[in-house]
Amino acid sequence: MAVTGRFVLFVLIGIVPVLAFGVLFDAGGASLAIWLLVSILLGVLDLAFAASPRTVGVERTLPSRIRLGESADARLLVTNNGSRTLRGLVRDAWQPSAGANRTRFPMTIPAGERRAADFTLVPFRRGERRTSQVTVRSNGPLGLWARQATLSAPGAVRVLPPFNSRRHLPSRLTRLRELDGRTSVMVRGQGTEFDSIREYVRGDDVRSIDWRATARRSSGPDGSAQQVMVRTWRPERDRRVVIVIDSGRTSAARVQDETRLDTAFEASLLLAALATRAGDRVDMFSYDRRVRARVQGAVGAELLSRMVDAMAPLEPDLIETDWTAVPSQVRSISSQRSLVVILTSIESAGASRALLSMLPQLTRRHVVVVASVVDPEILASTGQRGDREEVYRAAAAERSLLDGERVAAAIRQLGAEVVTGAPADLPPALADRYLALKAAGRL
Repeated sequence: MAVTGRFVLFVLIGIVPVLAFGVLFDAGGASLAIWLLVSILLGVLDLAFAASPRTVGVERTLPSRIRLGESADARLLVTNNGSRTLRGLVRDAWQPSAGANRTRFPMTIPAGERRAADFTLVPFRRGERRTSQVTVRSNGPLGLWARQATLSAPGAVRVLPPFNSRRHLPSRLTRLRELDGRTSVMVRGQGTEFDSIREYVRGDDVRSIDWRATARRSSGPDGSAQQVMVRTWRPERDRRVVIVIDSGRTSAARVQDETRLDTAFEASLLLAALATRAGDRVDMFSYDRRVRARVQGAVGAELLSRMVDAMAPLEPDLIETDWTAVPSQVRSISSQRSLVVILTSIESAGASRALLSMLPQLTRRHVVVVASVVDPEILASTGQRGDREEVYRAAAAERSLLDGERVAAAIRQLGAEVVTGAPADLPPALADRYLALKAAGRL
C-alpha cells in the first residue's frame, strides 16, 4: 500500500474548515479526529477498488547489443490481466549507467488490454547493463491510496567498446593495398613472397631486375631493343598475430577520461581489423593471473564481432599481472613464429620488472611489440614552472618520463619493439608499426 500526494492534500485542505467548525462549536479535537477517520475510510474504500498490480504482466523488447556512445530504442509492454482498470505508475529499475532517458511511465490500462512504454537507452559505461525489476503502483478511482508491487522482469543489454579508432582503418588499408601490389605504385612492392614480373618503370629498385626474364623479352632478332623486366613481391600472408591485453591493476588507471584497458581495446580492434584484411590470422587473450577472455580461430567479420563481445564485460582487476605464465599462453595459441603484441603499462621500472624478465622467452621465437599509453598531461606538466607547486609537479613529470624511457630502452635491448602514444594516438601508431614490419618482411 502507498499513500499518494492527493490524499495528503485532501487531508490538509479539509483540516482548515473542520478546525473552524470545531472552534465554532467548541469541538475542535473531536471534529479533527472525525475528519481523519473519514479520510482514512475514504482511502481504504479507494484502495479496495484499485486494480491489483500483481495481475500485471510485463514484457521487454530490448536490443541485444549497443555500441558505447550510441543510442537504441527499447520498449516495455505492460498487460493488465485483471478485471479492473489499472490507473497508476510503472517504474523501470535500470542501472543508472544504462542511460535510460525515462524510467517512470504513467499508464491507464483497461482490463485485458496492453500498453507500451517506449524509451531510449544511451549507456555511458561498457559492459552488461541490467535491469531486474519493475514496480507497478495502482491508484484507486479517487487517487487517494494505491497498491504497489515489485515484479520480476529481467533484462540486459551488452554495451560494446566504441571502436572509435576505425576511422583510421581506410588510410591503413590503402597503404596495405600498396604493399600488396593491388594499386599502381612507383616503388618495388615490399615483402619476401614472389608475386609477378612486370616491365621496369622509373623508380623501381634495380636490385629487383630479373635478367633472365629481360633476356627472354628481347624485341629484336639481335636482341638490341630489350624490355627490362623486374620482379614484384608481396607481403607474406597467413601469418600469426597474437594480441595480449594486460587486465591487471595498471590497466585501471585513467588517461584522458578512459582507462588504459579501454585504450588497449581500441588498439587491438584496429590492429585486428587491419591484420585480418592482410590475410593474417589474429588471436587475442586478456590476462592478469588468469585468462579473462580469449578469441581464437575467428577470421573476417566474425573476428571483430567475437572480440567486441569478449571485451564488453571485462573490467580491470586490481592485482599484479603474472607475466611468467604469458609465454605458455602464447605457445598454446601458436607454435610458429608470430607477431606478439603486448598492451600494458611501462611507466615504472619496478612494476615492469616481471615483464622485462619474461620478454626474452618471447623474443627468442617471436617478433614482439610492447604498446603502452602515455599521459599527455605529464608531458604538458614538464613545461609549466610558474610557481613552486608547478616546479615540483614538473620535476615529478620529468622523473616519470625518464622512468618510462629507461623501461622502453630495456625492452628494446631485449629484442622487442616499443610503441607509445596518447589514447587517441596509440591505435594508429600500433597499426603503422604492423605495416612497417610487414613492409620489412619481418612477419
